[in-house]
Amino acid sequence: MNRKVGMWIYTNGGGDVIANKITAKLHEREIDTVTGLDLRFAEAKNDFVMCNGTNMIDLDLFFSYNAGEQTVGQIYMYEIVNDFIPTINSFKSFQLSEDKFRSNMMLSTAGVKTSDFFICHRESHDGLYDKLEEWGKMVFKPIDGWGGAGMALLDTRDKFDMLMPFINQMNIRNIYVERFIQNDFSDFRIDIVDGEFVSCYGRQASSRDWRTNVSAGGKIILREPTDAIVDIAKRASKTLKMDIAGVDILYDTEREEYVVLEVNGIPAFATPEQEKRGLNFNDKKIDLIVEMIDRKTKK
Repeated sequence: MNRKVGMWIYTNGGGDVIANKITAKLHEREIDTVTGLDLRFAEAKNDFVMCNGTNMIDLDLFFSYNAGEQTVGQIYMYEIVNDFIPTINSFKSFQLSEDKFRSNMMLSTAGVKTSDFFICHRESHDGLYDKLEEWGKMVFKPIDGWGGAGMALLDTRDKFDMLMPFINQMNIRNIYVERFIQNDFSDFRIDIVDGEFVSCYGRQASSRDWRTNVSAGGKIILREPTDAIVDIAKRASKTLKMDIAGVDILYDTEREEYVVLEVNGIPAFATPEQEKRGLNFNDKKIDLIVEMIDRKTKK
């Protein structure tokens, strides 16, 4: 009987083409696929977790790759499914990558350079004023945010005080901040799959924003990797035990060192437009993912 793998992959920006290529390559290895398994619509009872007519725990592996459509219910079911079958990424690694504080704690403890960071409860935040005085500038980040949403650059106590009503309104219990890293407003994105280097490119902030995120107006730029940057990305991915990782790295011009800004558990493939501009790593990434799925599903 053929092995069977479930997938949930984003469809915009060429994601449907990627899914079809992965499906075809898995079929060549006699691995069947079931696509469109959006766990927000899953139902569980006794010995099954049913999604779109498929019992998830009968699968040999579940490949979840959709950052933009996650819900609380979908993430909860992801955790349940991972109790019974392998998932890519594992739920624990996915959860770590979604939590900026926990992932930075893991990285820092393992000797991987990150920005200095600080967290405290919103009702006891006097220590934040001390950090602001020490660092001069700091960045407020929602712990589980992505795409630069909700971030704020703070360089005075007044700006932080103005932020507090937003924090209270959003019922954010813990306030997480990072030292602002002096940089040239560009970063490196290193993709790692199964411990192997896939690609390197960058993002450049617009003239109107300090964030490099494309959703904040940044643009994709071509960049050449260095051995040092690739090594940092591999170490970060290994520390968080991630099968697939997109590691964002900044060069700190003040301390003259590379630091890991964030580790993304669902780094996007290049869109058709980006491929035309020279980002040609999709096939390599697909091959590594297929090889990993093949290895993880062998009995």
